[in-house]
Order: sequence, then C-alpha cells, then structure tokens
Amino acid sequence: MSDFEVDLLGDPIPEGHGGRGRPPHMPTDEKRRLVMTLLAFGKTQDQIAAALGITAPTLRKNYKSQLKVCEEARQRLEAKVLSRLLEQVEGGNVAAIKEMFLRMEKHDRQKMADTIANRGRSVPAASQKSLGKKEERKKAADQYDGKYAPRKQPLLIN
Repeated sequence: MSDFEVDLLGDPIPEGHGGRGRPPHMPTDEKRRLVMTLLAFGKTQDQIAAALGITAPTLRKNYKSQLKVCEEARQRLEAKVLSRLLEQVEGGNVAAIKEMFLRMEKHDRQKMADTIANRGRSVPAASQKSLGKKEERKKAADQYDGKYAPRKQPLLIN
C-alpha cells in the first residue's frame, strides 16, 4: 500500500487521527480545483465550505489564495473550456465545431445587445463616473428653474 492511508471519500488520513477533536483539514489540488469551480458558478463561501465538509473559517484559512481571485474564477474556467474546445475543433470534431459557432454567435448577440443598450451615449454606462455630493448639488442648482432661478444672461446685439 502507499505511504499514507485514505478514508472512504479518498482523503488522506493524517497521522494521529482517531484522537480527540476534529481531524485537521488537509487541502489537496483536487479540492483547490473544486473551490475554483464552485466560485466560478457563483457559490458563496458557506456553500463551498458545506460542499467540502468544513466550516467557513477553515475554508478562508486553507483556500485564501483561491478566494481572492473569485472574480477571475469564471474567466479562468471559461478559458480552459474554450481551449479544450479549440483543440477538438482543430482535430476535426464536428460537434465541437458546431459548439464553437454557437458560442461565437452568442458572443456576437451579447455584443450587439450592449451596443444597442448604450446607443446615444458617448461613454458606456458601466464606465461613467458617479458624481460626488458637491458636484450633484452644483449640477442641480444650475438646472433650477422657477421663481428663484438665476436670471438669464443678456443677449449681445453686436
């Protein structure tokens, strides 16, 4: 048999197991990949910890580097899937070619929808900077009309 024994779930059994208290969690590469995959699908830390059978503080302690890149997890997963799909396309797999075209069409439709949603704006809505309190008040004061509105500037005849 190998140098270490494994339990029923395939996890290595640490030395001194069977004593008092809960056994220490041992992170493995497979569990790290699982954490990254669950992050890519938008799972919360509590849900990921439950899937691994640990508590949320233990998850944060042992998988800190994976949790820091949770925003990038989806892009990383999609990049891996697309690279494998491209390998299949280059190999001549007809189903992979159809899937690649479907993904390209989906991307084009999303790009067109974003263009239509931002029509008439010089800057996309996502990149517009929000105004601070003072700028908002100044803008509101300039747009005020009514009895106490500032007078309009006189027209120059020359």
